[in-house]
Amino acid sequence: MMNARKKIVKEKGATPTVLEEEVAKALFDIEVSASSDIKADLRDVHISGAKEIEVGKSGSAVVIHVPFRVWKVVKKIQGRLVRELEKKFNRRHIVLVANRTILDLNFKRKGLKVRPRSRTLTAVHESILEDVVGPTEIVGKRTRISVDGTKILKVFLDPKDKDKENIENKLACFSAVYKKLTNKEAVFMFPDV
Repeated sequence: MMNARKKIVKEKGATPTVLEEEVAKALFDIEVSASSDIKADLRDVHISGAKEIEVGKSGSAVVIHVPFRVWKVVKKIQGRLVRELEKKFNRRHIVLVANRTILDLNFKRKGLKVRPRSRTLTAVHESILEDVVGPTEIVGKRTRISVDGTKILKVFLDPKDKDKENIENKLACFSAVYKKLTNKEAVFMFPDV
């Protein structure tokens, strides 16, 4: 268990939750298994947190937060890693998200001259949207504003991924996770060809 503990990096020595330890153990098991093809890539990967989110009647989803520094490695193996983790956490969807920082408008107090575009609220929410849909890609977005002023973001996913990896079943999960992380409504769908 001590080696699995190295897979969790928390801020200021905070103690990990039971779910975070479960995820770390699962990552460590995948890394040390002989049959794993993502073994070498997983050596540098660690998590910074994990949360469980209820997704209506379809069960629950585990949102795994990864430090931004290792996100590039995770992005390469995201599809295979999600598949392996879903085998370990049966009946639960897995969503991997990078930790990103949002700088507000009084960023000059933090000693910065300019605020990078990647740290704005809009840019971070766009990046979270990309992370949540996982190995599939977004091919289009529409913002629907209803008469009462509520906004709904319609996100169209790549139709070639429709049949792969039961993405069809995860659409409700994507909506619930995105709502929880950003407090914005989003509907995920495949475009009608």
